[in-house]
Amino acid sequence: MKLTFIGADHEVTGSCHYLEACGKHILVDYGMEQGVNVFENAALPIPFSDVDYVLLTHAHIDHAGLLPLIYAEGFKGQVFATQATCDLCDIMLKDSAHIQEMEAEWKNRKAQRAGNPKVEALYTVNDAEGVLKHFVPCHYDTQFVLCEGIRIRFVDVGHLLGSASIEVWISEEGVEKKIVFSGDIGNYNKPLIKDPAYVEEADYIVMECTYGDRYHERQHEHIDELANILQETLDRGGNLVIPAFAVGRTQEILYFMRKIKEDHMIAGHDDFEVFVDSPLAVEATNVFNKNISECFDEEAMELVNRGINPITFPGLKLSVSSDDSRAINFDMTPKVIISAAGMCDAGRIRHHLKHNLWRPECTVLFAGYQAAGTLGRSLVEGAQVVKLFGEVIDVRARIERLDGISGHADKAGLLKWLHAFQETPSQIFLVHGDDAVCTKFANELRAGLDLPADAPYSGSIYDLAAGEWITRTLGIPFKKETERQKENRGIFELLVAAGERLMRVIRKNRVCANKDIKKFTADVNALCDKWDL
Repeated sequence: MKLTFIGADHEVTGSCHYLEACGKHILVDYGMEQGVNVFENAALPIPFSDVDYVLLTHAHIDHAGLLPLIYAEGFKGQVFATQATCDLCDIMLKDSAHIQEMEAEWKNRKAQRAGNPKVEALYTVNDAEGVLKHFVPCHYDTQFVLCEGIRIRFVDVGHLLGSASIEVWISEEGVEKKIVFSGDIGNYNKPLIKDPAYVEEADYIVMECTYGDRYHERQHEHIDELANILQETLDRGGNLVIPAFAVGRTQEILYFMRKIKEDHMIAGHDDFEVFVDSPLAVEATNVFNKNISECFDEEAMELVNRGINPITFPGLKLSVSSDDSRAINFDMTPKVIISAAGMCDAGRIRHHLKHNLWRPECTVLFAGYQAAGTLGRSLVEGAQVVKLFGEVIDVRARIERLDGISGHADKAGLLKWLHAFQETPSQIFLVHGDDAVCTKFANELRAGLDLPADAPYSGSIYDLAAGEWITRTLGIPFKKETERQKENRGIFELLVAAGERLMRVIRKNRVCANKDIKKFTADVNALCDKWDL
């Protein structure tokens, strides 16, 4: 009965935990790292082919993004998630795989021109489609037997459509323990989806702490603030460009826009258009509409029952093709452009920034977390110039933020979720937060609330039955490759490729005459003698 910490330990992205119990090997999430990688992640101590189950908290790529990779490397088990998470992963993992393939193709065009070896995509669309066949949809609040000795239940945690905390009951060799994985805890009073539900008992808690050191500045629905920014931008004759995560944030912004239009909150621009320029966001919006009954909150359901779709309205334009996307910036009519990715590190949003950042009449509005090292973080921190597609762009547009609209609970929300537990757990493990945040929040829980909190680094192993650490690790700083190191590695890979070619030639000469083989052997030995350092 052991828990190994693999990813998102003293980091915000790349979530993964490895649970061994009742003879089974279980992963809770397997996400991709985004933004700056701070610490090295420990390798999974078993082959992926030995993993029996994956318990998935939600569909965001930093929690689900490496599932196609483990499938490509031998995983053939089952992935348990809520129905909405299964639906979202069906589009998000395929989209991620398509991006991997496109990036590999782009890098290989450059590599071919430079004479460098080819690179392989992290995974392919076929890998994504393969792992999706192993998904098992589950309902909220329904406890079921995963295998002998282990029961699980998904509880709505209000972070994203289909997001969940996962309760795990383990009975092994006469020892019974319950561990709760919080997943990403949602912000309260968000549009569309329900508020986080509470869990009341656990022996162990694995808890995210993304905003464990701060409070969201505003807790209202942001409609007035958004309307003011939109009014000022349209009056200047500019575009309001909103980098938004295709799943979750885009649908929330649409909810706000519908309300703004319905209440006639914009003067002089009654027919302003809103473009959603993201094929993924368009598909995700369809998934939201499919999962209304189980996931929407009371306010959204009241609209639905009145025959009103909460996330559609007159003037909404959906752009799917590349031609549709390009046409948006050739039309100089002031408008709203919502496009992914939310941190501006990929996707069509970068094209819209290229066309709008240099225009002082435009506004770029951020409505979500911006990880360190991303273009979005640079812009909100006041960058004066940025580089897009090899071109230097002056930042003259207004840069605005909607604070408090985050999908993550702030410090107050985290404490509210934690205080719902009726008895003090044996241990609280804090994950999914920046290095300083994890340490600070753990110290505050221990000193201020007398709670047994800890923030383990990747590779740490805890014995759940005995209630003690088996291994405690320290964070190993991630060493980013310099351009010179990349160049050296590329040149060395050319040498390796040449060596592999030599072996192919040697095998082809197996049938040559003995005298030719002897001469070839002498030539190879002479070459080795020259370079054997």
